[in-house]
Amino acid sequence: MPSSTTRIVVNGAPHDVVADPDTPLLYVLRDDLGLSGPKFGCGLGQCGACTVHIDGLAVRSCRTPLSTAARGPITTIEGLGSPDKPHPVQRAFIEAQAAQCGYCSNGMIMAAAALVARNKRPTRTQIRSTLNGNLCRCGTHMRIIRAVERAAELSVVRTGGDGDD
Repeated sequence: MPSSTTRIVVNGAPHDVVADPDTPLLYVLRDDLGLSGPKFGCGLGQCGACTVHIDGLAVRSCRTPLSTAARGPITTIEGLGSPDKPHPVQRAFIEAQAAQCGYCSNGMIMAAAALVARNKRPTRTQIRSTLNGNLCRCGTHMRIIRAVERAAELSVVRTGGDGDD
């Protein structure tokens, strides 16, 4: 299919991208927009290093075509929080020292942030299930799980409730 212009909103900013509509979103984010948070891992949607949010849902950007991504706002880890005001999951990862090499951190944080946004009090089983498709080769799984549990606590404190209203 020939290139065309597709408008996407990434981290709150609109971008007109000239690319084949079947181009993986990951390539557009990294190559066209210069975002380095989403990583290329397996290219098959199996490792989670490329995870971003589209309309609040965690998706694998290596397997999501640009045309599909244009259907909702896209958030990458660069748009999740900032050094001055980190997202609760980012803050919890720092506090728990959950990252070792850091390659999986983007995907783990984005998957966890989507979970905590829809479930303010996830169980350990729900956390494990959510992160099951995100690979960590360094073996910091237990610190990551503790970080997500802490992030859920921070989210409840930040919102002033359990989100069931």
